[in-house]
Amino acid sequence: MKNRFRIASLIFNQPLMVTEAMLDQAAAWANQQMSLNIVNLSVNGAQPQMMDDDDGPYETQAMREESARRQIIAETGVAIIPVHGVLVSRSMQMNPCETMTSYEQVRAQVSAALADPAVEHLAFDIDSPGGSTTGAYELSDFLFEARGIKPMSAIIHYSGYSAAYLLAAAIGNVSVSRTSGVGSIGVIAKHLDVSARNEQLGLKVTTVYAGAHKNDLSPHEPITEQSMAFLTDIVQTYYTQFVEAVATYRGIGVDVVRGTEANVYMGQKGIDIGLADRLETPQAAIDRITEQVREARAGRSNKTSIGARAKAMALQTQI
Repeated sequence: MKNRFRIASLIFNQPLMVTEAMLDQAAAWANQQMSLNIVNLSVNGAQPQMMDDDDGPYETQAMREESARRQIIAETGVAIIPVHGVLVSRSMQMNPCETMTSYEQVRAQVSAALADPAVEHLAFDIDSPGGSTTGAYELSDFLFEARGIKPMSAIIHYSGYSAAYLLAAAIGNVSVSRTSGVGSIGVIAKHLDVSARNEQLGLKVTTVYAGAHKNDLSPHEPITEQSMAFLTDIVQTYYTQFVEAVATYRGIGVDVVRGTEANVYMGQKGIDIGLADRLETPQAAIDRITEQVREARAGRSNKTSIGARAKAMALQTQI
């Protein structure tokens, strides 16, 4: 069953770490799917299309992908962890045409790789405009701790923006190509007002509530000063956390991070400002990491300490 209200709650009236273009596309989709009749929300004049939740089985494909993944790990010692599309808390059992990755999914994959003695290096294949703030910091702190257990690298292939960049900063060893971008260190939120649509349809919503903030951000009326102050406070709070987290993960000044003003940086510019470490193609990054693992395998003699810490990290998936 489609959970449209759950999806809408993740789009509107929430602080998001995502590019505005992606947020506009999500809002346009909600406009179409939920018959909201919102104006000025098309993307390049078109409305995004979504596949039905029940389109086609993927079990066989998933099994093939898992088999290929295990073979790569056995041969190279490198676990490639995809971080693609919009980042969300929980998958919501959706199958949209726009790729989604849940924070829980990434955490589970990282925990499994940390506990797997065949994995020598975790390489994150990142191509994402960002996504939800909910769950983002929990995962980024987990990744920041995990990089002290096994070597980890973030390969921007080709977008690492907003929440996706938060994860890349936590992972460390960030590689960008000449056409890859990092940044968009900012937080955004939008309020949906359908009161004009309701009036056109002859609808009037009467709300009875107790508690001064219970009706904040209602879509059935223009946003109030109280609601605006509430939403602004949330956005600013998450923004401060975002800036401070990136500064900590990257070892650069808070003023430097805040000074980016949510701008995006391509290739060498991302390195110059301190948001990335290497300029190389995604394939060159994988080749370099694979060679490093090959050399490490030849010189390493003791895996005990790595294995013990990895098992401890894996237990966190039970929380």
